[in-house]
Amino acid sequence: MISVDKVIATNLPQLTNSFKIKKLVKKSLSYLLHEQEFTNFATTYPHLQGIEFVEQVLDELDFDTRYKAKQIENIPSEGKIVIIANHPIGSLDALALINVLSTVRADLKVVANRMLMTVDAMHSLLLPVDNLSGQSKKQELSNIHQHLKNEGALLIFPAGEVSRLRPTGIKDCKWNSGFLRIAKKANSPILPIHIKARNSPLFYGASMLYKPLASLLLVKEMFKQRQKSLEFEIGASIAPESYLIPDLKDKEVVELIRKQLYRLTTKKTLPLKTHAPIASPECKKELKKAIESCEHLGNTSDGMVIYLYQYQGSSPLFRELGRLREIAFRAVGEGSGNRRDIDKYDMHYQHLVLWDAQSLELVGAYRLACAQDVIEQHSQRGLYTDSLFNYTQEMTPYFKQGIELGRSFVQPKYWGRKSLDYLWYGIGAFINRYPQYRYLFGAVSVSNALPEQAKSLLVHYYQHYYGSEKSLATPNNAFRHTREQQIQCTNFFMGNNIKEDFVELKHILANMGTHVPTLFKQYTELCEPNGVTFLSFSIDPQFNNCIDGLVLVDLEKVKPSKAKRYLGAQDTTSIN
Repeated sequence: MISVDKVIATNLPQLTNSFKIKKLVKKSLSYLLHEQEFTNFATTYPHLQGIEFVEQVLDELDFDTRYKAKQIENIPSEGKIVIIANHPIGSLDALALINVLSTVRADLKVVANRMLMTVDAMHSLLLPVDNLSGQSKKQELSNIHQHLKNEGALLIFPAGEVSRLRPTGIKDCKWNSGFLRIAKKANSPILPIHIKARNSPLFYGASMLYKPLASLLLVKEMFKQRQKSLEFEIGASIAPESYLIPDLKDKEVVELIRKQLYRLTTKKTLPLKTHAPIASPECKKELKKAIESCEHLGNTSDGMVIYLYQYQGSSPLFRELGRLREIAFRAVGEGSGNRRDIDKYDMHYQHLVLWDAQSLELVGAYRLACAQDVIEQHSQRGLYTDSLFNYTQEMTPYFKQGIELGRSFVQPKYWGRKSLDYLWYGIGAFINRYPQYRYLFGAVSVSNALPEQAKSLLVHYYQHYYGSEKSLATPNNAFRHTREQQIQCTNFFMGNNIKEDFVELKHILANMGTHVPTLFKQYTELCEPNGVTFLSFSIDPQFNNCIDGLVLVDLEKVKPSKAKRYLGAQDTTSIN
């Protein structure tokens, strides 16, 4: 806690040799900094750490927060996020915000200066940094970047100091651009939160006369906030594609984001486009009850369970599936932009669901439909891919023996594990149970967030080497290469060596900071030559303008190793 002796030793070492002056200064500082109250608190609650410590401080001061209940949904329940806020009264507004954010994000970390790091009880919540102006130690910044890489939530106060009185009201000082550099490197959304609160006139008067004196008054100001409250206005997240503006310098983008934050309490137009908030998670107990009523397809050796779910009216499982699907797609620059990614096809399609029985979480899902059944009940328009492509009569035999797959996702916290592989085991289990199906077809996406050249190279490569000789489908909204892109594709690829050109494709994409989409690799590695074809490519304006490739898989041409892996076992009760 606060120690006047430490404050003097750190900030006024010259007083060490002057006992009388030091005694006078110490007495004054002890009064200003409420040293005795901090000592009493530390003696009474030595065991409190982290969020429990924060809660107790707020309770001691009988300090409350107000915000619109609906706005809590603006705080994403998972996935990387950089949260920024103004800093009107000092430490207390930070503690109040930490307390609210932690109800949604247990993984919250706060970028803190050296002074806050002196509070040992808060260390578990903090990531120290000297400042955000570029002078921080490499390890400090590395820890911050790693937290976001781990899909964590990060809170930053861009001003780095408390707000001051200005002609336009109580506003932050100049914002450092460090938060923007951090968000850009992580390709993270930014969530602005406006805090409405103010210190006493004495503080603002002292601030105008002598800024260091005002800083000393901050602790006393905190105790003046007893039995008071502040108000939060929680904005909607700003997606990377909204703040990554090529023609603007960082300081100009920072000013736009600052303007966005201060306009949250007004009716003025926001300068940057935002995402609609994602819905809150469903109750795990209700999810468990709902999923255990589904058709069981198999278990994995590490506790995952594969189910087949059919919509039978609104349920927590249906809502959670849509919520997590939106989270997963937004994380790669796609998504519907709605609170949940749910469409009219979900009601008559089946859903292959991977369930974590230990954590009681829906890991991921694949949407599937037996094409002929859908056509008989809903006409060909009942197929999702019919909204993206125009099928010819030649496609009819494939419908009769085909399963449409799509909307596959794995929620971000399970990325890098075997989750997508397990979903393919589920597909194999379904086909083993219903062996009359020979073909898989569906849309696989190329994110619109990729560079234009990367999208062009991907479409060119898969059209050239996996294109169909038959005219089975044409796009509703065709992807068209520019002349320059066509020349680049011709120059980059040999055109007659699928393996060498794939190596070249991966190399070029890596240099652009991206890679071949997972499903493109997974489908093409599944079969022998001519077993996988891409029938067409179409732009989907309802899905953030991603490019959908229409893939067709012939299960009779699946590689023996893959057939053994996914289709070999009729008994799927134990999957390794």
